[in-house]
Amino acid sequence: MPINPTYPGVYVQELPSLVKTIIGVGTSITVFIGRAQRGPTDDYTLIHNFTEFGRIYGGLSAEYNMSYAVYQYYQNGGTDAVIIRVVHFDSEHPENNPLKAQYPVDTTFTLEAASEGIWGNDLEITIDTKDINIDPTDSTIFNLSVDLVKYANKNAQIEALKGKTSISSEFFRNLSTDPKNKFKYVTNVLKEESKLVRIADPTKVALKQPKDTKDEKGINSPPDSTIKGKDSLDLVQTDYYNAELPDRGLNLLNKVDLFNMICIPSDDHVNNKSVPKEVYIDALTNFCIKRRAMLIVDAPEDWTDAQDAKTKVDDTNNFITRHENAAVWFPLLLGSDPLDKDGKMREFVPCGTIAGIIARTDTNRGVWKAPAGIEATLFGFSDLKVKLDDDANGVLNPRGINCIRNFPGGYGMVLWGARTLRGADNLTDQWKYLPVRRTALYIEESLYRGTKWVVFEPNDERLWSQIRLNVGAFMHDLFRKGAFQGTDPKKAYLVKCDSETTTQEDIDKGIVNILVGFAPLKPAEFVMIQIAQLTNQDSLT
Repeated sequence: MPINPTYPGVYVQELPSLVKTIIGVGTSITVFIGRAQRGPTDDYTLIHNFTEFGRIYGGLSAEYNMSYAVYQYYQNGGTDAVIIRVVHFDSEHPENNPLKAQYPVDTTFTLEAASEGIWGNDLEITIDTKDINIDPTDSTIFNLSVDLVKYANKNAQIEALKGKTSISSEFFRNLSTDPKNKFKYVTNVLKEESKLVRIADPTKVALKQPKDTKDEKGINSPPDSTIKGKDSLDLVQTDYYNAELPDRGLNLLNKVDLFNMICIPSDDHVNNKSVPKEVYIDALTNFCIKRRAMLIVDAPEDWTDAQDAKTKVDDTNNFITRHENAAVWFPLLLGSDPLDKDGKMREFVPCGTIAGIIARTDTNRGVWKAPAGIEATLFGFSDLKVKLDDDANGVLNPRGINCIRNFPGGYGMVLWGARTLRGADNLTDQWKYLPVRRTALYIEESLYRGTKWVVFEPNDERLWSQIRLNVGAFMHDLFRKGAFQGTDPKKAYLVKCDSETTTQEDIDKGIVNILVGFAPLKPAEFVMIQIAQLTNQDSLT
């Protein structure tokens, strides 16, 4: 605030800075959507490693391609991931719907598994009313232990204890069945803290003391589940996207603050049958446009060779609409199954691996570097379902199909293409190249978030100069990092906000226009080497 001088001397006043730093957003947060062993179906989860995926969603499962895609994502350099578990619900045939296992605890309340699936049938529940350390006269206080176990032999539980493996354990001390004790009320605590169980019916939690379920030998002997857990059947289009279910499937993306890529692995783990094209066309494309994200597309399982892929890629009845926010890779990958002790080979969709390599490239080189070339090595695979040579690559690349190649001489399996689905030569699209498109999306999202302070500011030259200062600083930082062409910043990027971009008519409408341009780096797809013989008199020009 202004200083009102009252005495002779020196006055010091700190002025607010005009610089409002624009921070670049993340570039490789990847969404995975599909079935899993367990985990929430009405919310998403942000994870940072595969251990977290195992703790929440059950880890690798031979039945679910998404588990392998997430595993391969982290194996190939992935960082943050958003998991959306989808299950099949059929209102016309509810008998086929997945179920949560339920366990009655005396007559006091019933526990149920935190999510649908047969995993919930392997819970062990122990109620302990003897070892409490607050107010032992309170009959509503108890301890609860929950274990998710796996037995080598399930014939006799006591006999099987020698082969028992605890997959996950939870212990809650001094719980209460009294809703007045809101911090220890069993319904609230389990809802907020447990990954394994919930109260089946919060309206039926009695105030009586639960019985201790430990026998004299101290062996857990919980009651059998009255309702057996049941897994989801195969997914259909409406399981992925239903506009009337805001807390299911793709609609959960509306709750995610930031994501950059979306992967939907095939739900068919045997045949890798493609995701329904309606999911790609009608739903995912719109989400990617709205949220400035890229869709990582697995080539359909019926692309048998390069010529077949070339023919089918433009068939909208067979594939998805060409869009600048989507890119496709071919072919499927072959590798040993980590769950098969004999190392049996199986096919894998590449989307998780692709996203991991993109994340790795972003970290090492920047979003403007094409995720392709000899650095874009695939880890965890031994071969490709379809062998591609230079001629096959030459057929697919001009059609905007990115190839996965297996080169001899120590290079191994690498990504050998970086085009969007608008990358076909005949389209001559400005968003032909994946790194160019992703750089634009990165700049757009960063500026969208970093210029919120402009809203409701007085719309005049003082505001415009601040905008030029702050946006210009962000763009110049990218220039210094090598994100744009050239060595002259005046030719590499442009930030314009003045009376030419924002006219008086715009001001009257409450609009301020900011023009930002950049000269993108484009990958060197074709390296041309010219060789000639020289004599003593010859020279090359």
